[in-house]
Amino acid sequence: MSPLEMRQPQKLKHGELVIRYAFFAVLATVANLVVQRLVFAVIDHEIGFLSALVAGTGVGLVLKYGLDKKWIFFDVAQPLVAETRQFSLYTLTGVGTTLIFWGSEVAFWSIWQTQFMRESGAVLGLTIGYVIKYKLDRRYVFRG
Repeated sequence: MSPLEMRQPQKLKHGELVIRYAFFAVLATVANLVVQRLVFAVIDHEIGFLSALVAGTGVGLVLKYGLDKKWIFFDVAQPLVAETRQFSLYTLTGVGTTLIFWGSEVAFWSIWQTQFMRESGAVLGLTIGYVIKYKLDRRYVFRG
């Protein structure tokens, strides 16, 4: 299979792509929540909430970018300037979806004030966000 053929996301059957994307979303979500728990373990919840959100989001972003680039969109490594531009676009498409995720997590935390409900809100927000993000990334980031 040529490198050009490997780049084409339509070479995967739709069901395979959905399963792979969902699996990577779960991995990034788990990484995000684990990092948040680690931050909460060392910083008071009231002070550490924003720090936990930012740290978890950063880890999830970098992990998901690498997985999406290679295994969803079959994009090849590029020179540093092009890679930086692409990662910046990937991050930019995530701004709105991150606000959905954060809004859901903050709302659940504000209402119920429990870690279980905070994480439930995070999972709900991330799920909605990842569905939207895939469509944005396919159109604007990994156009290949």
